[in-house]
Amino acid sequence: MIRILVADDHPVVRQGLKQAVADTNDIAVAGEASNGQEVLDLVKISTFDVVLLDIKMPVVSGLEALKQLQIMKPGLPVLILSAYPEDQYALRVLKAGAAGYIKKDCEQSELLTAIRTVASGGKYVGAGLSQKLAGSISPGPQAAYQALSDQEFAVLRLIVSGKGNKAISEELCLSPQSISTYRSRLLVKLGLETDADLVRYAIENHLLE
Repeated sequence: MIRILVADDHPVVRQGLKQAVADTNDIAVAGEASNGQEVLDLVKISTFDVVLLDIKMPVVSGLEALKQLQIMKPGLPVLILSAYPEDQYALRVLKAGAAGYIKKDCEQSELLTAIRTVASGGKYVGAGLSQKLAGSISPGPQAAYQALSDQEFAVLRLIVSGKGNKAISEELCLSPQSISTYRSRLLVKLGLETDADLVRYAIENHLLE
């Protein structure tokens, strides 16, 4: 039996994921988490075969939780489930140690295949993502945002979503001063001047949800 930990901050999504595996005889939901810290806490005290982890999580982000899981349980497969376009986060999470990346709007059959694949020690990416990943290692221009650090990218996403320094600092557990520093660094790295430029850049590169 493949014991999975379902981690998503939306109860409806967690319920949907539980229903998706309910009719199988080899997969069972053995735990649920609504934020990244709960994922880390549960993994410390329980045994799971796969962690199904949303990239966008409160308290501790999905990406940070993934990095910590690699230290805590290096052999535990983490399958990232995300609503974000594949080219935004897939390469980042795979480099960070994820066993796979799958979109939330995938078919139930693909989800089950992904879980079974990573549980058996394999890696899973969808066909569309495979093509994009192949393109990412081919010679050619790279979008400037792809060179940002994970923290810089997280700050960028929150800025263009309309959140101010205080709200961003609370979500990322950083000081408002640090957020201001990241904001300035983003403008320099992306060759922009104002927050309005950041929003326009995000729209042009499909970085908004």
